[in-house]
Amino acid sequence: MIEARGLTKRYGSTTAVDQLSFQVRPGVVTGFLGPNGSGKSTTMRMILGLDTPTSGTVTIDGQPYRELPNAARTVGALLDARAVHGGRDAYHHLLCIAQLAGVPRRRVAEVLDIVGLTEVARRRTKGFSLGMGQRLGIAAALLGDPEVLLFDEPVNGLDPEGIHWVRTLMRALAAEGRTVFVSSHLMSEMAITADHLIVIGQGRLLADMPVGEFIAHHSAGYARVRTPDAAGRDLLARALADAGAGTEPERDGALKVTGLDLPRISDLAHLHGVRLYELSPHHASLEEAYMRLTQHSVEYRSGPAWTPPPAGPDAREGPAADPHSHHHRHPSEV
Repeated sequence: MIEARGLTKRYGSTTAVDQLSFQVRPGVVTGFLGPNGSGKSTTMRMILGLDTPTSGTVTIDGQPYRELPNAARTVGALLDARAVHGGRDAYHHLLCIAQLAGVPRRRVAEVLDIVGLTEVARRRTKGFSLGMGQRLGIAAALLGDPEVLLFDEPVNGLDPEGIHWVRTLMRALAAEGRTVFVSSHLMSEMAITADHLIVIGQGRLLADMPVGEFIAHHSAGYARVRTPDAAGRDLLARALADAGAGTEPERDGALKVTGLDLPRISDLAHLHGVRLYELSPHHASLEEAYMRLTQHSVEYRSGPAWTPPPAGPDAREGPAADPHSHHHRHPSEV
């Protein structure tokens, strides 16, 4: 188990992690979420003893990482898959790590097989794709057969098959009773993989609860209602509003209804003689709940969506339209 108590890290006047307290329990996959700059990487580095807390503590099975009798055999981690000597092949990269940790040589072949890199084991890692590098990093984390595993963006660069493999691996490791802590920006993947979530923003704890409970707490469900025509929709909207519901038209002509359950909406439609083509519940996704919770903790905000410039004569105005400009492209480059 990983346990943080009042964990704080300051860099000069900047507080990266602020009084963070949580537990990562064995037997479940715990997702670690937060916007860029929220303190996730700093927290993971403190768990692994790579950064020293300004105050507070973080322990693994009751001890700081640096005091574990054989940390490499207790904890496996993937923080930066690119931190590999490009001149070594995959086998010798893992063998070097194994020898430093006192792991038997035979384990190298075992983890290469687990991550699907056996056929490229003798290839230099500088020629590896991003996804292959991720697999090698996961192999290194598994070398000591650890009880505690930390993964930072483990599916980065992987194709759909690789993402499915990582998901299956995480859940299998947790099912064996291991502690699995996974940081990711892919909400759709966390919704499938994680059992529990720890969410931080601006270095502070925002949520610590099971996935289903998180979605229920930080989202607003609604019903979609569709009628045969606009007249029926408007009539029903007025009746729903009179009954205390919130209504909002959607782009496809349906109504988004909040504040009433489906049977009550159906009864009101029947009472006012409005036929329904659709009456369906909408359950929020993890992404919607996450965005709702972290909307005030985002460090960088995007502007309005990009729209293409207008076509026509005006579109040729400006330097790019000048045939003598160095931006002008030959037709063969288009």
